[in-house]
This record gives sequence, C-alpha cells and structure tokens, in this order.
Amino acid sequence: MKFNTKTIHGGQESVDPAYGSVMPPIYQTSTYSQSTPGGHNGFEYSRSGNPTRSALENSLASIENGKHGLAFASGLAAIDAVLKLLKPGDEIVSTNDLYGGTYRLFTSIFKDFGIKFNFIGMQDASEIEKHITDNTKLIWIESPTNPMMKIIDIEAVSKIAKKHNVLLGVDNTFATPYLQQPLDLGADIVMHSATKYLGGHSDVVMGALVIKDNALAEKLYFIQNASGGVAGPQDSFLVLRGIKTLHLRMQRHCENGKAVADFLNNHPKVANVYWPGLKNHPNHEIAKKQMSDFGGMVSFTTKRDNIKDAVAFVEKLKVFTLAESLGGVESLAGHPASMTHASIPAEERKKTGVLDSLIRLSVGVEDKHDLIEDLKQALG
Repeated sequence: MKFNTKTIHGGQESVDPAYGSVMPPIYQTSTYSQSTPGGHNGFEYSRSGNPTRSALENSLASIENGKHGLAFASGLAAIDAVLKLLKPGDEIVSTNDLYGGTYRLFTSIFKDFGIKFNFIGMQDASEIEKHITDNTKLIWIESPTNPMMKIIDIEAVSKIAKKHNVLLGVDNTFATPYLQQPLDLGADIVMHSATKYLGGHSDVVMGALVIKDNALAEKLYFIQNASGGVAGPQDSFLVLRGIKTLHLRMQRHCENGKAVADFLNNHPKVANVYWPGLKNHPNHEIAKKQMSDFGGMVSFTTKRDNIKDAVAFVEKLKVFTLAESLGGVESLAGHPASMTHASIPAEERKKTGVLDSLIRLSVGVEDKHDLIEDLKQALG
C-alpha cells in the first residue's frame, strides 16, 4: 500500500469480526471471559492488551514501516519505557535542542537512577562520535527539533549508532510518518507524542513507539505491560480515527506552514525564522533529502529580544490560540521560554537559541490568508 492508503487500511481488518463494524469498536472493558484457565481469544486483561488498542498499534506499525507498534498513556510514558531498557551506569547521547518534558524526564528522574546524559548539538552528525563511550547504549534525537526546528541527518546518525552497537531512538512527532520514516533511515525506535499530529484534534493525550526488531519489541512489550502506562480504548479509538485523515491534514499543514514562514521571513520586525523549508535554514539540504515536505511548525524571533514584546504578541493573536501542545487542526502559538521549555534552565535554553523573544507556531489547517492577517495585526 502507498502511504495515503495505509492511513486508512494499514494493519487493519476490513471489518470487525463480531458484527461487521467498518470502524474498530471501542472495547471499553478491563477483562475478558475465559472458557478454561488460559482459554481466551487473545485478550485476558486490558493492561496487557485490548482490541481497540491493538488495532491502533497495528496501524502505527504500518504507517511507520515497522513490525510492532506500542501505544502508551502519553509521549513521556513512551520515552520512559525506552529508558527502562537501560541500567545504572549506562549513558545516552542526546540532542541539546530538546522538548522540555523529555529534558525533565532525563535530568530529574533517570539521572537519579544512575543514567548519564550527554547533551550535544547534532547538526553535524560526526560530532556525536566524539561523545560515545563504552557505556553509551542509546542515541536520542528529534528531527526537526523542538522548538528550534534543527534538522539532524538520521541516516548518518544511524550509521554511527550501528558502528558502535548503540540503539538509535528518534522522536518523529514534528515530522510524522507522512514526512519522514526514521526506521527506513536506520533508526531502531521511533517515538511519537500521538497527542499531536497523529490524533490531530487536540482531544487526546497519548504516546507511541514503533520498532522493526522482534527481540527489541519483546523487551518493550514486557516493559509496557509491567509498568502499565498504557493507552485506554477511548483514546486509542480517537487516535486511530485521527490517523485516517493524517495525510489530508499534513498536506494543508505544510502548505500553510510555508505561507506563514515566507510572510515572517519578509517582515521588518522579525529577526530569524526557523522552518526547514527555507533555503537559508541550517541543514535545509538534509531536510530535502529525508523529508517529503517541511511541516507546519514554525518558530521565529523578533528583532527586539525581550519577553515583554513576545508576551504582548501572543496575547494579541485572535485566530492563533495561545496554548501549549501542537499538531491540531487549529493554529496554536506558544512562548517556549515560559511555557513548553520552562523546565530547562535559562542558560541552557539560550545555548540552543531558545531566547526570550522566541515564538513557536503550530500552523493549523485554517485559511492561510486569515492566519497571515492575524500575525500581521499582532506584530503591528
């Protein structure tokens, strides 16, 4: 199947075997009857498995060209499961331009369990090799990164990871499998905050992992069941429904993202625009190579770098909603320094470019002219 067909049919039975339902039903149950101890139809307890969640997990595996999908209660629960593959003394090399929640999980939780984290810039993939030791077990990257939209060469990093027998995990939330498929570029684990583009309607919180390797998947299935941070059937249904229109939404997100980036790039009050589709964007050529388009996430700074102007701008927006999160059909605006990345110390934020004037836009699927007029009046 081609991608657009996979979003609707990939990994799915054509009809539900019970009553012929075209959409997978919501199996809102905690347990399942057995004819004899161990005699069941593949499901015994909903933490371990649920038919609605299984339908979603099969869909996730299909659209990422993987073999195994796992759905979690949140994106951070999915990352938490990956980190539980490690033990005290192990090391992780991670990009330093990182979602604040991931940084907090790394430094405030797992660091106390004896895991060492090395945060480095990864726009030059060769830099990674300098930080790999005998104890390094995982390389963790985002591409595009949050919120600076930096592009990391996933294929180049995967070659380094394989050379040193290290796992490579890729947070593919911003790109989605519509734009890039990290497993095909050599990654071992793909993670999504399915809260964002996969769900697509700002009505669910969920995380996902997709894996090709059977043995690695078995370890993660065990952790998923043993730790219990699973997605419920109602949430699974909502994300499965969202995936069915992913290709349609992403096309419009990309079109609107380009229009917004071009407008901001030519505005006299804007200093820098961060969108991978701009020719002057760092690693634009790598983005062209590994992405089919450039997405709907745009960050920018104003020429007056102060928090007062940034706050005034987001407060004046009318079509864009001031809110955390991203990837919904509606356009959102955020101020990373005081919202999504507030958990990262100010000095660390500034090292990666997260200035007080930085604004992050999640460009939705509204009419692009309305979005540009809203930005114009807020900047004015």
